[in-house]
Amino acid sequence: MCTVCGCGQGETQIEGHDHDHPHDHSHPHTHEHVHADGTVHSHPHPHSHSHSGHDHNHDGLHEYGVAHAHVHDHLHDADAMHDHALSYHPYSGDLHYGLGPARTHAPGLSQERMVKIEQDILGKNNTYAAGNRKWFAEHGMFALNLVSSPGSGKTTLLVKTIEMLKDQARVAVVEGDQQTSNDADRIRATGAPAIQVNTGKGCHLDAHMVGQALKRLDPADDSLLMIENVGNLVCPAAFDLGEAHKVVILSVTEGEDKPLKYPDMFHAADLMLLNKVDLLPYLSFDVSKCIEYARRVNPKLQVMQVSATRGDGMDEWLAWLRAGLEQARVAREQNLDLLKRRIAELEARLAAKV
Repeated sequence: MCTVCGCGQGETQIEGHDHDHPHDHSHPHTHEHVHADGTVHSHPHPHSHSHSGHDHNHDGLHEYGVAHAHVHDHLHDADAMHDHALSYHPYSGDLHYGLGPARTHAPGLSQERMVKIEQDILGKNNTYAAGNRKWFAEHGMFALNLVSSPGSGKTTLLVKTIEMLKDQARVAVVEGDQQTSNDADRIRATGAPAIQVNTGKGCHLDAHMVGQALKRLDPADDSLLMIENVGNLVCPAAFDLGEAHKVVILSVTEGEDKPLKYPDMFHAADLMLLNKVDLLPYLSFDVSKCIEYARRVNPKLQVMQVSATRGDGMDEWLAWLRAGLEQARVAREQNLDLLKRRIAELEARLAAKV
C-alpha cells in the first residue's frame, strides 16, 4: 500500500539531522523545525511550485508520488471500481483485493492511477538506492536490510551479533522505528555506532532516509552496516535501500505459514533467519513446513535456524557475514586497482602527446 499512498513522507526524524543547502539531489519544498535534541521534523509544503535547486512534481504528487487529498478519479459506480481489483471466492465468499495491475486497492483511485503512482514512488526511491549502493561499493561496505514483523527478536539478534563480531569486524547500525530511540540505545550500549530514524506514520525505511542517516553515521570503510527496518512484513519488501541482501527474520512464535501470508517479503529476501529455535520444545511449530512454504515462494532462499539467546546457529550466521565482508573488501580493492590503472594509462597518453 505504501507504494500507492506514500504514507509517512515528510514526517521522518533522523538523530542529529539538520537541513543544509544545496543538495546534490532534488526534493519537494518543505518546512522543517529543529528540536532541542537535534532532530528535524519536516512538513511538506501544501503547494507545489518552482524553486531553485528543487525538483517539484506538478501532476498532483508530492515527494514519492503522494497524492493530494482531493482525488479527481471520479467514480460513476461503486461496482465498476472493483471490477479489476476485487474478487469473491466462489465458495467462502472471501474478498480478495490483490488482483488487477496494481495488486492493491485504494478508494477513489483507479488501477491505472495506482500503477502510475507506484512507478513514480519506486522510481525515485531506486535512484536514491543506486546512490547508496555506489557509496557502499566505494567504501567496501557490506550492507544488509534486516526485515521482520514486530517481536521477531530482530534487535536482540543484532545485539548478539555485534557482541560476537566485535573483535573481528567493525559494525554500524541504522535503526528504523516509527517512534523512540530505544533500539538505537540498545545498539549503542554494545559500543557500536548507531543512528535512529523515526518514520512517524511511515511503516518502512526508504533509500533517501538511509542516505541521510549515513551522512550522520559516517561508518568506517570495510565495515558491516546493519539496517534494522521498521517491524513490518509488507511495505519494506518493495523498497530497495541499496543493500547487498534483504535478510528476513521469522521467529518460531509467529506461525509457519507467514511466508505464504506475506509472500512479497520472502520473495525479496536472500536469507531467512528462523529465530528463537530454543523455544521449539514449547510450541507446535513445524520447521520443515515453514521452510517448505518459504521456498515455495522463493526457491533460492537460504535458511538458517538461530537462537540469539542460546547461541544456536550463530556460528553459521557469523561465517556468512564474514564472507560478505570479505567479498565487499576485495571488490573495493579491485575497483581501486582498476581506477589506478586507468589513471596511469591516461597519464601515459598525455605524456606521449607532450
